[in-house]
This record gives sequence, C-alpha cells and structure tokens, in this order.
Amino acid sequence: MSNFSNSSQNPPLILASTSVYRRELLERLRIPFDVVAPKVDETPLTGESTLDLAFRLAQAKAAAVAKEHPHAWVIGSDQVADLCGAALGKPGNFERALAQLQLMRGQTVTFHTALCLMRGESQTTLSVPTEVRFRKLADDILESYLLAEEPYDCAGSAKSEGLGISLLESIQSNDPTALIGLPLIALSGLLRDAGFVIPSKT
Repeated sequence: MSNFSNSSQNPPLILASTSVYRRELLERLRIPFDVVAPKVDETPLTGESTLDLAFRLAQAKAAAVAKEHPHAWVIGSDQVADLCGAALGKPGNFERALAQLQLMRGQTVTFHTALCLMRGESQTTLSVPTEVRFRKLADDILESYLLAEEPYDCAGSAKSEGLGISLLESIQSNDPTALIGLPLIALSGLLRDAGFVIPSKT
C-alpha cells in the first residue's frame, strides 16, 4: 500500500511490482497508489533481444495485475542490463556479482528500462535507455564495494543511488531515475495524459 492518503482527484493506480526501489520512486510523485505483486515468468525467450525482453516483461506485469483490477491504471516496469547484446540479471550472491563487475570493468552497459501504463484495452509502453560506463577498477576495490553495499538484488551489481556510483565513469540518460528502476519523467507524462493531477492539490 502507499503511504499517501486517497484523493478524489486521481483515478485508482496500482504499481505491479515486488521492487522496493520502484515503490520508493513512485512515492516521490505523492499520489495514492497500491502495490500488487504480478505473477509473471521472467525467463527470456530464445533469441529475444534485451530490449524486447524488457518491453515484454513490463507489459506482462501490467497485464497480469490489470486483469484482476480492470478499473485501475496499472504500472508495469522492467529493466534489463545489456553488455554487448547479452542480458545481465540480478546476481543473487557475492560470487556472481563479482563476476558481473569484472565483465563490465571498462565497458559501457546499456540499461533498458521499459514502462507500461495500462487500463483495460488502453496501454502505452515505452523504454528509456541509460548508458553507463564502468571504471577500470582492481578486484580488491570491487570486492570491497560488494561487501559494503551487497547489491545482489540489482541487475549490474552496482547501485548508482548509493556507493555504487563510485564504480561508474559516466551515466547518460534523459530520465535520471530510469537507472534505479522507474523513469519518473516519462511516467509523469503518461499519468497526466491518463488524467492524473501531478502535483495533486492538497
């Protein structure tokens, strides 16, 4: 559930996500919303590109929740990290996170953050790319970072909103919160088009 009280200004809104990061980002807009966990198989399809995977999962998450809540607007989002065409998932533990950071050392990784806003037959889906250049850092520095922040639930193994920023050489994006998991500039536009008042009147 949202921390914000219900308002008659805005239609019902649901975030289809289990991500605490997306929930915290959406709270920045200070509009009431509920959170419902979508039941979606996130296994990539054979030959599926990283961008197509992000699009498909964002739409699937929104659709899974919208089916049960037809009168609400539903937000689905997914992020896929792309290194030379290969998807980098959530590492889950120290060893896999270190292997990811070693692969990305000195490389540019594209984070595709797809966003879907859906209600009934109405839906809009878009993707915001973020280009991230990783510094060439020694293994002991990477290990120290992982032990300090434990970003094992984060695709790419580095939290730009935390200590992980120290591993990065540059970030290029038109929507700065996209890298954290939810592009709020794009989402604000979609919500206004759907009839939401942002900021809402008190």
